[in-house]
Amino acid sequence: MAEHAEALGAITPDVLLKAYKVGIFPMAESADDPGLYWIDPEARGIIPLDTFHLPRRLAKTVAADRFAITVDHDFEGVLDGCAASTDERPKTWINDRIRQLYTELARRGHCHSVEAWQDGELVGGLYGVRIGGAFFGESMFSRVRDASKVALVHLVARLRAGGFGLLDTQFVTPHLMRFGAIEVPRDRYQVLLEEALGREADFYRLPGGTTSVSVLQLVSHTS
Repeated sequence: MAEHAEALGAITPDVLLKAYKVGIFPMAESADDPGLYWIDPEARGIIPLDTFHLPRRLAKTVAADRFAITVDHDFEGVLDGCAASTDERPKTWINDRIRQLYTELARRGHCHSVEAWQDGELVGGLYGVRIGGAFFGESMFSRVRDASKVALVHLVARLRAGGFGLLDTQFVTPHLMRFGAIEVPRDRYQVLLEEALGREADFYRLPGGTTSVSVLQLVSHTS
């Protein structure tokens, strides 16, 4: 993995968008570290949208409508959830500068959140950056079992419906491998990225309030 230090404040929202377009992204060492670093992995994690894997048990959860799913309804709430420490994730890389940058990208329409609600409470979600036909997943969180997973299923349905070509996960984890995540070398990723950036895609083609039946039809690979 290649890492390049960047002075605090030198990264602006416009610089950040340009960085994503060439295949790099920023991270911090911890929430308390004011500095940011450019990350350029030799192997990049992606979930191929045409082979997204939906576990059968999770499909049943989606069909049961245990969660109300919204889009871009509470971006800051999702960011807070992703930044919170948990037993499984005691440290977070979301510092104040990350919050500022991605909140501004959300205001500009380049960053989106998918929220999962239960009994009126935000219990899970995810957020990421959108440029052209590429969606760069940043982070996800759950306070209730399966909440972020259902949010991911709804995201994939939305990306498929909208004509997207790339779902970038940055890295591959055992959790993401359950959904078909794979690693691709940097040169292959650059080809996929260039193709996706040239697409005309619509994040909102899938209307709000879409039924779970429609979502499951769009995300059809189960086992």
